[in-house]
Amino acid sequence: MTATLQTLMDEVSYNLSGYTLQQDRATHLTAAVNTTTSTIAAPTILQLGSTENIGKGTLEIGEELLWVDNYDRIANTATISPYGRGYNGTTASTHTAGDKVTISPTFPRSAIRRAINDTIKAMGSVLYAVDRTEFTYQVPKNTYGFNNLNIRNILSLSWQSTGPTKEWIPIRHWDWDVAADETVFGPGAQTITIGDYITPGRRVKVVYAKDPDVFTDNETLTELGFQESTKDVVVLGACYRLMQFIDPARASMTSPQADETDSKRPYGSTSGITKQLFQMYKQRLDEEIIEQQRHYPIRVHYARR
Repeated sequence: MTATLQTLMDEVSYNLSGYTLQQDRATHLTAAVNTTTSTIAAPTILQLGSTENIGKGTLEIGEELLWVDNYDRIANTATISPYGRGYNGTTASTHTAGDKVTISPTFPRSAIRRAINDTIKAMGSVLYAVDRTEFTYQVPKNTYGFNNLNIRNILSLSWQSTGPTKEWIPIRHWDWDVAADETVFGPGAQTITIGDYITPGRRVKVVYAKDPDVFTDNETLTELGFQESTKDVVVLGACYRLMQFIDPARASMTSPQADETDSKRPYGSTSGITKQLFQMYKQRLDEEIIEQQRHYPIRVHYARR
């Protein structure tokens, strides 16, 4: 299965559910929600399949959190407070009939998305994303500019030979300017100067490393610049980031039920689980770094200095 944002979020949520004693309760919408605001004069009223487990507090539909002000168990409706749409920094959006409504989610999907993106940003410091671009070689021009590609490093440089073989020949002599003159080459300019002989009119391919993008929609990992094999690295990284906040949330629980739970799972027990998840994440990250170095070994080139 291709690793998209939604599949990653589902896997993180499924993995984390095994560490909690509570299963999130849920129902569904029986009518669409076509507005994104809830005012005193015109509050958002959710039509629900059941209000058996509904109370004042948060609901989750998609990635939006909503705050319930009151509810009607006869009509199976829930009224959202004036500040309740897009609650806790989430984005208010419309919803369709049949959408899942999660009641007081332990791990909101908006938090899971943030944990996934934070993991990708952290991975980008040691595991770069790979992309490529091409240009046509022209004589007598030997310096070529790239705009707003944010290239971190050149991994390989080659040109396509003439003839039926269409071989890509490595380029050995080149200089890289990571911060070129923007008045000459444009905003966000970086340039490469080629010192090898290349047949005019041939294509030049540049394979480069860059900082990875983060998820803004339902992209795939490969669209962000990562290999598909990094899927479990992202999942483990997001899991350990979310698990470390479980114990603080239980710190103020005072009830017979909480005491019974604490006797079986004492306060601080999740720190060991968090460390285990982090070690698993670190091990898989190191393995991916080694694999990337094997796939893109350091190539010797000559520069004019």
